[in-house]
This record gives sequence, C-alpha cells and structure tokens, in this order.
Amino acid sequence: MKPLPQARGKAQVAAAPSGRVRVHKRVPAAMKFLRNVVLLFIGLYFLLPLLWLVTAPFSNTPTFQLRWPDWTLANFPRLMEARGALGAFGNSIILAGTTMIAVAILATLAAYALSRYPFPWRDVMLYVLVLFSSVVQGVAAIVPLYTLTLRLGLLDTHVGVILVLSGGLLPTALFIIKDFVDGLPRSYEEASLVDGATPLQTFTNIALPLISGGTVVIAVLTFVGAWGNFLIPFILMRSQEKYPAAIAIYSFFNELGMPFVNLVAAYALLYTVPVIVLYLVIQRVFGFQLHGGLKG
Repeated sequence: MKPLPQARGKAQVAAAPSGRVRVHKRVPAAMKFLRNVVLLFIGLYFLLPLLWLVTAPFSNTPTFQLRWPDWTLANFPRLMEARGALGAFGNSIILAGTTMIAVAILATLAAYALSRYPFPWRDVMLYVLVLFSSVVQGVAAIVPLYTLTLRLGLLDTHVGVILVLSGGLLPTALFIIKDFVDGLPRSYEEASLVDGATPLQTFTNIALPLISGGTVVIAVLTFVGAWGNFLIPFILMRSQEKYPAAIAIYSFFNELGMPFVNLVAAYALLYTVPVIVLYLVIQRVFGFQLHGGLKG
C-alpha cells in the first residue's frame, strides 16, 4: 500500500512524548505585520514624551510640540536664578530618602515577623492593609490626614509629610517583601538556631542577606512613589521654602497660568535625574539578582 499523502494546510500535527497530538498553528504573515505595526505605534506613543523631555530643555524657544531644537544651555542658568528651585530638590531628597529608609526597615521587620510567627486572621489583615493603603494616599483621606497632622502639630513640617507618605506606602511594601520571606526555606534559620545563634542573630546574619533583594525593590518603589508625590506635600506644606520639587515646578507659571516652557522643560529634565541615578546605582551594586542561598 502506498503511504497516504500528508495534508497541506495552516496547521502542523506533531506527536508529543506523552502520546498526545499537538497542533502547531502558523501565524499568517499579515497578522504578524499588523501586530508589529500596532506595537510600533504603542512604542512611539510612550517614546515621544521622552524625546520632548531630552530636546526641549536645550531650545531657545521651546514649545510643547516635538521639534528639533536650536541647541543652547541658556535655560539652565536661568533656572538656577529662580527662587527656591534648587532648594526644592533638597527638600525632595529629604522627603523621599527618609521615607524610603523608614519604609524599607519597617516593612522588612514586619514582613519577617508576619511570615515566621503566624496568628489568627493574619492574611485578612494583610489584604485589608493593602486595600486601605490606596485610600490613605488618595483624595478620600485628605481631610482626616490634614486634621490629624494639624492636631499633632506637624503641619508644614517635613516630619508630618514623611509620616503620611510612609503610612501610605508601607502596607504595599509589606505585602511585597512578605513574598520574599515566605520563599526563604526555614531550614536555614533552624540550622542557625541549632548552632546556638539567637533569633536576632539568625535574622541579621541569615535571613536579612537572603531577602535583601526584596528590601532593595521596595526601597526603589518607595523612593519613586515619594519623589513623585504631589498631593500630600501640597496639602500639608505652607512655606514655599519647604516645597519639594514636585510642587516647585508649578512656580514657573505666570499670573495667567501660562507656563514658561523653557524653565518647565529644564526643570523637568533635572527632576528625572535622581530617579535615573538611583536606578543605575542599584543595578550597579545589586544587579537586581533577587535570589540567594547558602553554600555548605
């Protein structure tokens, strides 16, 4: 008997090792082309604002439209002459840096305790904290937060803003880093305790180095979240010299609300530099290798 000819079509049939038949469908060339075109437009949609950000500050007459600049550095000396422009960067570093340190330390300690010492309704409490963290940072909580800050005497202070930012970012950071702690084998800590180490020594010498990747992740996320926060400092701050950069950028508008585009563009470029530097430093030091282990 002659072998039956193989059917030609848009699908190929292959036998799997388990005996099942797998059908591999070929994607038509037209569909691939359409997909690539859609992805190209999506990429351009996100790329154009970045191109404006790196070109508009170097133009004598910048606009909010993307165009080739007549290269100049005159906008940056003008920016340095603006009142409170540079001081706002210092305020932002204080607010974002302190919030980052506080959230990273508290979230790491709390996540380790919640992971290793179970108690009733633990998971429910975590999900409730994550749910309400979005409310603390939202508009719905502005009035009670303002009232609480006023009664504590922390209005128009960096401490008040740091506490509010930390309270809003801490639940999400706790939820994230707890997954890192849950993935840490308990045998590491048990071996340390058997060797005579105290619980504190076990945490600092065994657990903390292995979950340091998670701590770095939440530290970066916290810094970015605090650095770009506008609403909380705008409500709780009253003195212009204490404004962070997220608020100070709005000082480059005239009485009619029209922006000085050259100053706004230059300030926006400088505003992105600390976040980029932080990312490069973290990647250089840690490399985002979020895993670890012990060598025997």
